[in-house]
Amino acid sequence: MKKRYQQHVGKIRYAVVGLGHIAQNAILPAFEHAAKNSQLAALVSDDEEKLDVLSREYGVENCFHYDDYELCLRSGEIDAVYIALPNNLHADYCVRAAEAGIHVLCEKPLAATEEECQQIIKACADSDVKLMTAYRLHFERGNLEAIELVRSGKIGEPKIFNSVFTMQVAPGNIRTKRKYAGETLYDIGIYCINASRYIFGEEPVEVIGFSGTDGNGRFNQVEENTGALLRFADGKLAGFLTSFGATDTADFEIIGSEGRVRVIQAYDYMTPTIVEWKHGDHTRHHTYNLRDQFAPEIIYFSDCILRNREPEPSGIEGLIDVHIIRSLYESIERGRPVKLKPLGRRRRPDLRQEIHRPRVTNPKLIHVAAPTME
Repeated sequence: MKKRYQQHVGKIRYAVVGLGHIAQNAILPAFEHAAKNSQLAALVSDDEEKLDVLSREYGVENCFHYDDYELCLRSGEIDAVYIALPNNLHADYCVRAAEAGIHVLCEKPLAATEEECQQIIKACADSDVKLMTAYRLHFERGNLEAIELVRSGKIGEPKIFNSVFTMQVAPGNIRTKRKYAGETLYDIGIYCINASRYIFGEEPVEVIGFSGTDGNGRFNQVEENTGALLRFADGKLAGFLTSFGATDTADFEIIGSEGRVRVIQAYDYMTPTIVEWKHGDHTRHHTYNLRDQFAPEIIYFSDCILRNREPEPSGIEGLIDVHIIRSLYESIERGRPVKLKPLGRRRRPDLRQEIHRPRVTNPKLIHVAAPTME
């Protein structure tokens, strides 16, 4: 594999697999901002119009159907894939890419189960290819500033993490279909889980979860609302609420022994992020304007390939969040707390990982609808 990416030392060539809303709205246009070391080289979809229009829009010559995925992987035209498929398909497409010697950047969640995550991790290790779970907030200034404020001791000892992430999901959207692993914890709860882990710099040891719905027809396959409590070994607690049936909110707060930090619109890439730090009578606000949150992770992953470095948001990072999600669903089903397996992490995101690129404006969208109700 070292010969493959040494041959393309200038740029890593990507195939974007899946051309849904997030791919068209954010991933494809991000390559313009990542052009120094990354190239959009191929598109994979079964929608002929998407392939036709988007290949012309982005100047991509290589287009493949899903049935031709193996041909894409072994064409010699790509070095990496960005997997932007429904959650239930991540494992299959990641493993096949790894087995073909192709590096893997995969949208979160890494997979639907811990076992599938392990399959991806093993396939990438066996083929000596890089694997990264696409946690864009590990490169976003507002979230990284919150981490820095907590680590600096400016709020004393962090004690409580609290978060709410809600949206009004459109009827029939993929998020409302269980077969695609489109439930609240996989889609939005994962942000709250990951944020609590990088804010505390620790792993939870026990979780308990609750869910419910008001009987709305949108939610006959998946839960509408989910609440969770994560207990950490030294007494810290993280709680969060998620919903597919409530107005847009995407905030978190860390309460310490001497102050607190609040991040407003922490998880959204379509609105500015506000970081508020309060200590005694002193309050500080800073607004981080809209920026491209996808180009930084592509730039970083390409750099890891070119320099033969292991990505920080690794496959293990993805596995831990999926383990917590599956444990929360087990807790909901059994009506009791669930203890977690020790899957410790040594590396955490920090301000050194920030990469700034300007916002994406008005990308062309073909055969996709916004995931939320207008």
